Amino acid sequence: MGQRPSNLDKEVTLQHMQELYRKFASDCPSGNLHLHEFKKIFGINNKSTEEESAYMDNVFRSFDTNHDGHLDFMEYVAAIHLVLRGKLEDKLRWSFKVYDRNGNGCLDRQEVRHIVTIITKIRTHDERDVSVDVDGICDRIFDSVDKNKDRQITLEEFMEGAEKDPWVLEQLKLDIGPCDWFIDRNEK
Repeated sequence: MGQRPSNLDKEVTLQHMQELYRKFASDCPSGNLHLHEFKKIFGINNKSTEEESAYMDNVFRSFDTNHDGHLDFMEYVAAIHLVLRGKLEDKLRWSFKVYDRNGNGCLDRQEVRHIVTIITKIRTHDERDVSVDVDGICDRIFDSVDKNKDRQITLEEFMEGAEKDPWVLEQLKLDIGPCDWFIDRNEK
C-alpha cells in the first residue's frame, strides 16, 4: 500500500515521546491507565462536547487490546507510537477497529454513521454554522467502498477504498492532528 503524504509535517521527537512516558508513570502509578485518566491526558473534561468524549471512548476501546478496561504500559506505548508515528496502513487498520464498535469485523451503516457524525462535529467544532450531510457522506462511502453491495464494509474493502479514493481516505481515517495536539500542549 502506498504511503500518502501526511498533512502533519511536525515531527514528534524522542523527547516528546519520553515526556508521554513520564506522564503515564506519574498519572498512573498503578501501571494501568483507565478511561477517565485517558480522557484527562487528552484534555477531555466536563467542558468537552459529547462528540469529543464519545470519540475518546472509541479510541480508548480500540487500544485496550485485551479488553480488560484499562491500558497497561505496553498498550499505551503501542497506542502512542501508532497515533504519532504509525504508517498510513496501520492507521487505517486502527481506524477500522475504532469504527467497528461491535467487533464483528464488518462495518454496517450505523457504525459508519456514528463515527462520521462524531468526526464531522469535532472537525467543525469552531464553525457552528457549517452544515454537514452525514447521510450523504455515508452514502458516498458505501457506494465507493462496499464492492459486493452487501451493506457491510470488510477491512479489505475499507483499505482498498481508502487507497483508491482520496476523498474516501479523508473521510475514513481518524487523524485529527495528534502530532499538532501533542506538540502544542507540550510547548505551553
